[in-house]
Amino acid sequence: MAETILAIDIGSTKIAAVIAEVADDGSITVTGHGVVRSQGVKKGIITNIELASKSIKKAVTDARRIAGKNISNATVSISNAYARSLNSTGIVNIPHQDISIKEIKRVMDTALYNANIPNEFEVIHVLPYNFKVDEQDFIEDPYGMNASRMEVDVNIIITQKSALSNLTKAVRSAGLEIDGIVLNSYASALAVMGEDERELGVCVIDMGGQTSSLIVHIGNSIRYNDFLAVGSNHITNDLSMALHTPLETAEKVKIRHGNLLEKSSESIELPVIGDSENRNTISLEIAHSVILARVEEALMILSKSLDKSALREQIGSGIVLTGGLTKLKGIRELAQAIFHGMPVRIGYPRELGGMYEELKDPSFSTVIGLLLYKAGEHTQYEIDHSKTLLHHKEIQTTNVTDIAEFDKKETAPKELKQKREPIDLGLDLGEGIQQNTLDLDQEGDLFAAAGKKREGNPFSRFVNWAKQLF
Repeated sequence: MAETILAIDIGSTKIAAVIAEVADDGSITVTGHGVVRSQGVKKGIITNIELASKSIKKAVTDARRIAGKNISNATVSISNAYARSLNSTGIVNIPHQDISIKEIKRVMDTALYNANIPNEFEVIHVLPYNFKVDEQDFIEDPYGMNASRMEVDVNIIITQKSALSNLTKAVRSAGLEIDGIVLNSYASALAVMGEDERELGVCVIDMGGQTSSLIVHIGNSIRYNDFLAVGSNHITNDLSMALHTPLETAEKVKIRHGNLLEKSSESIELPVIGDSENRNTISLEIAHSVILARVEEALMILSKSLDKSALREQIGSGIVLTGGLTKLKGIRELAQAIFHGMPVRIGYPRELGGMYEELKDPSFSTVIGLLLYKAGEHTQYEIDHSKTLLHHKEIQTTNVTDIAEFDKKETAPKELKQKREPIDLGLDLGEGIQQNTLDLDQEGDLFAAAGKKREGNPFSRFVNWAKQLF
């Protein structure tokens, strides 16, 4: 039966809500979406709970109307603004030698316990990136392996409790309940990464309206994340000041004439701030210089952050740029020059069934990633914000309530299981057993009445019992 899910990306410039259906085979079909201008959120942080709540509610209402579903549980994004990451290690012994989900959860809990997490922070992701079984390192999946000891290295992503609390209040004020919280750069990476990029190592940079975030994904999971409070809106602000024109006009200049590759000698007339009658003639060369300076500065800072991670040499597939700012012409070429020749591509969100054309834009990578996360495309093993272990294994448990009945069914001879007629024993079984025949269903009770442990095959056990009886 299909499951209905709701994803909400709470950004600084827009709030996007998407409703989708997840089929039994894991395929996702988008059924409704809503996008509104963000209010009460600045640089990824909620600054006004009431305004943010109204924006969330409007986006969700629009999505519900299109989808025809009244879903109230949502998976939401949280900004990298106050997120940090730290590494930890856990070690456990395996008492039964075989590694089960219980042991994997236990070793990850141990790593979390060993971590030095500040009191004002709360865990949102515990992501293992290296399992070690006995002396074997870099085990991809320890499940089902035989071992006496297991170790794990994890990357723990934490965020400030105040930011998490404000996010929760804003969502609940909109009449919704949170069933998943995901770091926005993590969600964006899920939407744009390919399988080869996951294996070879990739750096995903999400450049949004007021913020930019960076994560490094190597092998099994995220290894590093960082944040920069610079985005597309800062270019608009710089243009507004440099050209002495209103913000709305500066935004139009950025979209229509923004080009990082070529300078233009053309001039355009723009309105003056505070003066609706007069217009200034501005050279587009000035606009080019302003845009180039701001984007180059942001990419240089992000490049230094990547160097700080000490993981650059492990990134085999290069850089993936996504987010609204990547629509600037020439940004891929500029990034390729700044990141010292590493391959760079623009990342578009993975196309899902029923996906609206509007959602295929890089600025919607996060909300599409949230859908993928909720549908199960998270890290192979992961402890989420509710301390639940997420995994893809099907755990089968046998509930044995009657040991005698279980033993009887498992140990009865195959010949007797197939033949249901009573067996003539030719014996006087004495007081307490009134018939001289043995039905298959009574075999277990008969041996239980004798009070003897059944050993060997069933016929041998019967002979031994008869000898002791007589």
